[in-house]
Amino acid sequence: VQLVESGGGLVQAGGSLRLSCVASGFTLDAYAIGWFRQAPGKEREGVSCISRSRSGGRTAYADSVKGRFTISRDSAKNTVFLQMNSLKPDDTGVYYCAAQTWDYSCSGQLLSSWGQGTQVTVSS
Repeated sequence: VQLVESGGGLVQAGGSLRLSCVASGFTLDAYAIGWFRQAPGKEREGVSCISRSRSGGRTAYADSVKGRFTISRDSAKNTVFLQMNSLKPDDTGVYYCAAQTWDYSCSGQLLSSWGQGTQVTVSS
């Protein structure tokens, strides 16, 4: 199971970015998908996740991003998006997506390997 992240960049605080997670060789709808991030010197943390489409596409968010980030699916494009608004310098890090089992804390068992991620840098 291979996922590829894109959409990162450099943005000023208060700005927005939309990250994309694209699947190669399988249907993303069949999996719960999580977005994770890793800041320099810190452990990787779950940011948001979405359940399989047939499970209703339930979503969950870390407290630090609630109200600012939105996770969604586009089945036709076989893509999961992470819309990030009102970005803060603390949101800086490398963002990864992964297939996982569903869990409201976005800590389900990983079902895919980590990709290269996409760098998000928020300047103050």
